[in-house]
Amino acid sequence: MAFRVIGLNDPIFSGFEDIFDVQDHEVEKSATPSKKYVRDAKAMAATPADIKEYPDSYVFVVDMPGLKSEEIKVQVEDDNVLVVTGVRQRESEKEKEVKYVRMERRIGKFMRKFVLPENANIDAISAVCVDGVLTITVQKLPPPEPKKPKTIQVTVG
Repeated sequence: MAFRVIGLNDPIFSGFEDIFDVQDHEVEKSATPSKKYVRDAKAMAATPADIKEYPDSYVFVVDMPGLKSEEIKVQVEDDNVLVVTGVRQRESEKEKEVKYVRMERRIGKFMRKFVLPENANIDAISAVCVDGVLTITVQKLPPPEPKKPKTIQVTVG
């Protein structure tokens, strides 16, 4: 069996050019990412994390250098998404004549989102921050008990 590749300049599409043109312009307007989306995407890309699975838990290890534990927020959203956020502020300089020669350490918002598996126990989550490394432990739910067949007593009638 042979397949035919149809291009957009094929005669079959000539009648739809106007329709596609209008839809493309509408999509382009709505497909432009918002400033919040771009800011959040940059924050997520700049926040490295490791995820480990153990028999009874999942462990998320997130680098949060320079942040105190009270500056970090760990939440679980309604759709089983673990959200880790934090904000690093620029250090206030007391001397007015300080001039940065080079600034490479990231300041601003840090964020990571992780979709938790179905067997994650969102009621048993702990978070500990030591030396700029945040460790979040999410316990697993025990596996469901296999259903045993129900035995029905047969009576002679």
